[in-house]
Amino acid sequence: MNTGEDQRLLGLLIDAIGDGTPVVLATVVATRRSVPRRAGTKMLVFGDGRLVGTVGGGEMESRVVEEAKDALRTGRTKLLDYNLLAPDRGDPGVCGGEVQIYLEPHMPQHTVFVIGAGHVGRAVVDLAHWLGYATVATDDREERLTEDEMPNAGVRLAGSIVETLAAHPITAETSVVIVSRNVGIDVAAIPPLLATPARYIGVMGSERRWATTRGQLLEAGVSESDLERVHAPIGIEIGAETLEEIAVSILSEVIRVTRTAESDEA
Repeated sequence: MNTGEDQRLLGLLIDAIGDGTPVVLATVVATRRSVPRRAGTKMLVFGDGRLVGTVGGGEMESRVVEEAKDALRTGRTKLLDYNLLAPDRGDPGVCGGEVQIYLEPHMPQHTVFVIGAGHVGRAVVDLAHWLGYATVATDDREERLTEDEMPNAGVRLAGSIVETLAAHPITAETSVVIVSRNVGIDVAAIPPLLATPARYIGVMGSERRWATTRGQLLEAGVSESDLERVHAPIGIEIGAETLEEIAVSILSEVIRVTRTAESDEA
């Protein structure tokens, strides 16, 4: 066992988790007889296909990499068993032993990115935090983004949407909840958001408010097809009245969209 190599791989793993980079840790957990690598050997498989380390090379490692890619799609751990005896029977090697490899995917934490730090915005951030999401709260009013006003926001960003996107880029593991105080903010925010890979974009407001917002966006050159990405009015209809009930409605839709997408990718 190479302690220095293990420490290097674990350091890279910690960095990847901290950066939100999808990665699978593949670890040889058990062996019998003659095998290319011993128990404890580790390899990292990144979402972009990059490999660090090796669990033995050859056909077996090629199969492990494919299984790791599948683990990244599903987010599920796997325990792989390989015989290295008879390639003519489909075994991935001829070393004469057996090896068991555990795959542990580390996926980016899904983020709920809330634009608008008013009463509804705070309720959404509070519930998203309770549900285990990473949370970002943004507003052009800095006084709305204090720790007292937004205690459960992991990140608090004051400024325009362009400034906040520069400070905290949106990924495919982000759901954007727009609960701003007026149409002007929505019209300014939606075009740059549509240029991101956000998993979900929802806008709060009545049918009439959305019609006004949509009309202004179309006049500004935003396409009909792009606007089809926007969920408006936001949330699932549950007859919500209180702030907490509105937050439940909004995050129910976020969950439905994100889980459906995950199932489609699996």
